[in-house]
Amino acid sequence: MIIKNGVDVTNTLSDAEKSKILAAFEKKKLEIAKTNKAKEKLEKAEKQQKRAEKQQKKAEQKQKKAEKILKQKEKAQANHDKAIIKHENAIEKYEKLKNKGKLSPEDERKWLEKIEKLNTNISKTKKKLK
Repeated sequence: MIIKNGVDVTNTLSDAEKSKILAAFEKKKLEIAKTNKAKEKLEKAEKQQKRAEKQQKKAEQKQKKAEKILKQKEKAQANHDKAIIKHENAIEKYEKLKNKGKLSPEDERKWLEKIEKLNTNISKTKKKLK
């Protein structure tokens, strides 16, 4: 059925005109189908790209989080190592002063408090390692 300006003109056309119009119609229909297929393919590719970007962003966030955790662990380990060294140095200095007899009872009490405080600090830094 061929309609022109809202009127059916199928019977008024010759067979050649009908076939020419139908051929043009089929050609246009194929072009539209190709365009739609290309559009769908493009939309699918865009969707896939968005998905890939989302996954990449997620992976980057996961990587960033892992790096942050690693940095925290390294810092905790460094703090723990420093606390141990400070404690060992304080004990060494205390022993040296004690053996030389240069510690008054008050100084000895202060040194023991300092050593105990450093020991507590080691315990705290050890907890942060876990």
